[in-house]
Amino acid sequence: MLTVEELMTRDLVTLKEDDDVVRGDDLLAEYDIRHLPVVKDGRLVGLVSHRDLIRALARHERAPGTPPQQVRDIMTRSVETLKPRSSVREAIHKMLDHKFGCVPVVEDGDRLVGILTETDLIRLAGKLLDREER
Repeated sequence: MLTVEELMTRDLVTLKEDDDVVRGDDLLAEYDIRHLPVVKDGRLVGLVSHRDLIRALARHERAPGTPPQQVRDIMTRSVETLKPRSSVREAIHKMLDHKFGCVPVVEDGDRLVGILTETDLIRLAGKLLDREER
């Protein structure tokens, strides 16, 4: 059985709840990613997507001297997760059923250890097709 830990991205870029949305947008551009887990003391507390940030930045017009909106104001708090030993089949069904672009991977009481993204699954599909065509 192929497991999530075999495919997940481990080198994570994360946010804190009190980071501002501009920082989130900057990180997405810098690392060319679309999802940012939000952590507190290494534990997953939320998730911010590229779409969340675009929406927040478009809606939030700041008066001069007003601090930017914080991540805690826009993040999704009830995040579906997977365990490292979850099957890839389970992950695929979860992502398709809920139309998720990613699922954070946690263990030991929501300690963030990775993230499984659509890109990880497309990479797998490419390897399987290469193998099939040989």
